[in-house]
Amino acid sequence: QTHASLVKQYTLLLATEGVTLAMQPDAIRRVAQIAFDVNERTENIGARRLSTVMERLLDEVSFDAPNREGQTVRVDAKEVNAKLAELAQNEDLSRYIL
Repeated sequence: QTHASLVKQYTLLLATEGVTLAMQPDAIRRVAQIAFDVNERTENIGARRLSTVMERLLDEVSFDAPNREGQTVRVDAKEVNAKLAELAQNEDLSRYIL
């Protein structure tokens, strides 16, 4: 367990709005893989890329959190792919968005 876990940080952040974040292990692995792949193809900014990928993945949930009070948001690898695959594969988009 790490003290600087982004998943833990987002879980606690969303909990302040009454939203439960349930990141599945396959989703965490996929987020890490996307961050690694984008770092390999573009400028390698290390762990900061992971933070940006997580932010992009959860931006809609974070924005809409006040309207989701009492809900559980489950994120699996399929959802990560649906939200991030195009960005991760397109080098131009990755360079400027991720």
